[in-house]
Amino acid sequence: MRRRLSKYEQLVQQNKQDLLRDEKKIAQIELRLEKRQTDLVKKKRRDTIS
Repeated sequence: MRRRLSKYEQLVQQNKQDLLRDEKKIAQIELRLEKRQTDLVKKKRRDTIS
């Protein structure tokens, strides 16, 4: 029984690590999207002013 619990605990730990990694990737993607959006707004403002 202890062996199964150990495997279960390992799986839980691995899933936690995967989730943390995914959260970091998502945060990076969100930052890139936000920067692109900001850049587009700035470009649009420059184009309308010109």
